[in-house]
Amino acid sequence: MDVNTVGVVGAGQMGNGIAHVMALAGYEVLLNDVSQDALNAALGRIDKNLERQVSREKISAEEKAAAMGRIRTTLTLTDLGQADLVIEAAAERETVKQAIFEDLLPHLKPETILTSNTSSISITRLASRTDRPEKFMGFHFMNPVPVMQLVELIRGIATDEPTYRTCLGVVEKLGKTAASAEDFPAFIVNRILMPMINEAVYTLYEGVGNVQSIDQSMKLGANHPMGPLELADFIGLDTCLAIMNVLHDGLADTKYRPCPLLTKYVEAGWLGRKTQRGFYDYRGESPVPTR
Repeated sequence: MDVNTVGVVGAGQMGNGIAHVMALAGYEVLLNDVSQDALNAALGRIDKNLERQVSREKISAEEKAAAMGRIRTTLTLTDLGQADLVIEAAAERETVKQAIFEDLLPHLKPETILTSNTSSISITRLASRTDRPEKFMGFHFMNPVPVMQLVELIRGIATDEPTYRTCLGVVEKLGKTAASAEDFPAFIVNRILMPMINEAVYTLYEGVGNVQSIDQSMKLGANHPMGPLELADFIGLDTCLAIMNVLHDGLADTKYRPCPLLTKYVEAGWLGRKTQRGFYDYRGESPVPTR
């Protein structure tokens, strides 16, 4: 099926990035959120990120203007019903995602493809709550979306081949690379990445090293561009904890048990960069380790 219009649910960090790359690739984008402030902030962020691409000569000023012109916003979720492709990028909570799809269903075109940007939740289970499990799949972008080259495409047990081929074509039009993953908890990237982050938190919790020594060890000793605790702050500690819980619940293996210290930081509301405190404190001129 041809995709010309894309509806994006959620104007947060992931949603505005998805809207950015879709509009730049030539798709008409309708961006939805429950908050007008969030929509306004998303447009400002997209404009700023596109301008950065112009300054680096990645795109022209004309391409930026055309991309901004392709993005419309709405507070009304059901406005997305006429899109060819819907990408849900709301909070990483299954009840929230299910409610969004349930509200959308009566307003969708018969051929509309539904997708979720979930980083860990079962695609098969989400799809089963809709009227089109064969036209439902996981469309998992990496953060930050305009920079990262990978998109995980996750087929649920009912996803049909035309839906997969259509989504693959969209990824290729974006100039990104698709990795096909089976529908098991956390898919590929987070199945490998999150236990590493969780183990880094255990290493901190058990006093093997402090925040700085753990991150330096992985940056200089394993050539990682960012240390695991710094990366956790970037992702959001609440998201890291949610994914570890999905892994622990879905695979029933104690090796996926979330570190109590990670839980404690989330309970404190220290979620990383987005709240100015996590494993680092970001309220000053430069980040300062909190342990």
